[in-house]
Amino acid sequence: MYQDKRFLALIPARSGSKGLPHKNIKEINHKPLLAYTIEACKMAGFFDDIIVTTDSELYQEIALHWGASVPFLRPAELSKDNTATMDVISHTLEEMTKHGKAYDYIMLLQPTSPLRNAKHLKESADLLFESQADSVVSVCPFDCNCYLSVQLMDSGEILIPSQHEKQIRRQDVSSGYRLNGAIYLTSVPFFLKYRNFYAGVTYPYFMDPLHSIDIDEEYQFYIAQLLLNDGFGDTSDEV
Repeated sequence: MYQDKRFLALIPARSGSKGLPHKNIKEINHKPLLAYTIEACKMAGFFDDIIVTTDSELYQEIALHWGASVPFLRPAELSKDNTATMDVISHTLEEMTKHGKAYDYIMLLQPTSPLRNAKHLKESADLLFESQADSVVSVCPFDCNCYLSVQLMDSGEILIPSQHEKQIRRQDVSSGYRLNGAIYLTSVPFFLKYRNFYAGVTYPYFMDPLHSIDIDEEYQFYIAQLLLNDGFGDTSDEV
C-alpha cells in the first residue's frame, strides 16, 4: 500500500527531564526506555530511517547501540523545558535535508510510551492510507473517574455534591477519549505547511489504556515496569 513511500520515525529524547530525571534512558529489564521504541520501529519494518533527536552524547551512544541513527546533536536552544515539539521536528527535517535525505511521511514517537508496539505503528500507518486522512494520532479512553470530582474549599474541607442532587452512576457517564502521546503521523508536506498534526482531516488510532501508559512520573514508570516484567506489551505483537 505504501511500500514506495519514504517513512521517517522520529524519537525525541532530550536529557533534561525534571519530573523523572533521565527517564528516557531509565532501564526496565536491563533495557533503556528509549530502546523499546527503537525496537518497535525496527520490527514494524517500514521505516527508512529511525532517528533519535537528542542533546546528549550519552543518549546518542545508547540510541546507536540499539539500532537508531543519531546523525546530529540537538542544539541547546531546542532542548529546553519549553521547547515546542514542532520546532524539534522542523529542525530534524532541515538537518536531514543537509544530509541528502527527504521523506514522504513522518511518525513522531515519544520514548515514554514503551508499551506501544510494532503492531500499533503498522496499524496507524494503514489507517492513514485507508482513510485518506491528513494525519493520524493515537487516543485511548479517559482513565479518570471525573464524575467523582469534588470541590476544594478555602477552609481546607471538601464540598461533596448534595445527597439531594441526582447521583451519577459510572455506567451513565458518557465515554470519552484523550490523546495518549504514543503516535503522531502525517505527511512531510502537510507538516511543513501547517506545522501541526491537526490542521486537516485527523483520524484517531484507538489504543487501550495499558498500552497507552505514558511515563512522566515515578509511579507511571513502576506500572510500566510491572507490565513489561510480566511479559505485557511485546514490541512486535505479531505484526
